[in-house]
Amino acid sequence: MEVQKIISELQYKAVRSSGAGGQNVNKVSSKIVLTFDLKNSNALSESEKALIEISLSTRLTADLILILNCDEDRSQLRNKEIVTKRFLELIKKGLILQKSRKETKVPKSAIRKRIKNKKNISQVKQNRKKPDIE
Repeated sequence: MEVQKIISELQYKAVRSSGAGGQNVNKVSSKIVLTFDLKNSNALSESEKALIEISLSTRLTADLILILNCDEDRSQLRNKEIVTKRFLELIKKGLILQKSRKETKVPKSAIRKRIKNKKNISQVKQNRKKPDIE
């Protein structure tokens, strides 16, 4: 994964922020919308694309485009830095391959202990009953 090559493929769009901020919100476009087209990316190999597609499937659109927003700061430049950093962290996490889970057997001692405990509880409940006199 070449970071500079990926950053060159990112597309930024400045949009007006929503929420509180007075007149500044109405006249300054400080919110940044980052888009990354995974399908047409040249910076990632096919195996990396497949890995990211699987791990970030909930965050991708139907056209395999990743969209991130940032309106944390009043500065457009700062928001751009924040969203780019967030994007790179997301991609790095997406490229990490999860270890497959090894199934383990339940130890025989644990099974014996559980059965013994069941028998003890059963015996306690049997002792609570009134004895049959016949």
